[in-house]
Amino acid sequence: MKTKKRKINVKRVLILIILLVLIVAGVVLGINKLTKGKEKTKEIKEVASIDAYGYTLREDATKYYKGLFQKLEKVLNEKEIDEEEYSSLVAQMFIADFFNLDNKISKNDVGGKQFVYSNYQSDFEKFAMEAIYKSVESNVYGERNQELPVVKEVEVSKVKNSSYKYGDNTDENAYVYNFNISYEEDMEYQTEGSLTLIHNRNKIEVAQMSEKSASE
Repeated sequence: MKTKKRKINVKRVLILIILLVLIVAGVVLGINKLTKGKEKTKEIKEVASIDAYGYTLREDATKYYKGLFQKLEKVLNEKEIDEEEYSSLVAQMFIADFFNLDNKISKNDVGGKQFVYSNYQSDFEKFAMEAIYKSVESNVYGERNQELPVVKEVEVSKVKNSSYKYGDNTDENAYVYNFNISYEEDMEYQTEGSLTLIHNRNKIEVAQMSEKSASE
């Protein structure tokens, strides 16, 4: 007696094969994403700090900015701090870090924040993310091809000391500086303006920035 051969349902087999391929592809893709995240995610490392003032230096800072940080560290380690030099360096470093977008990880990585008056930092960060930092693409995996400005040098000149009111407080000896920025490549970003710096306990902090130079 002859046994009947079972017919293979080709359509069902093809569906099973396709499902299996999709499952395998999904697993591989998931593993690749996890591996990529673990191996290639950029980390912002701090390589130096001035603990008494809470200032830190990032590994990816420019050579120019690292030089300014060393000068600041030297000034703040003196027994008698030269306040004129201190305020000048804060002005230079704030501008150099804020406008140097090339080393920023994303639009949320706002430069210069550590030099801003502590009560203004949140508003300053929000302003920056909605303005100059708005177009900064994410570089979390180090694959960004976007061209962004690199600050070559910042020149500052003291305009005057003046009275500056902030909240319920007034600094009768606030510093006003004009600044000029040189970039590695001209990409039509801001090149001049003015800053107002105020005293906050043992620190001098940026309270205001303008696109226009200040007059005496």
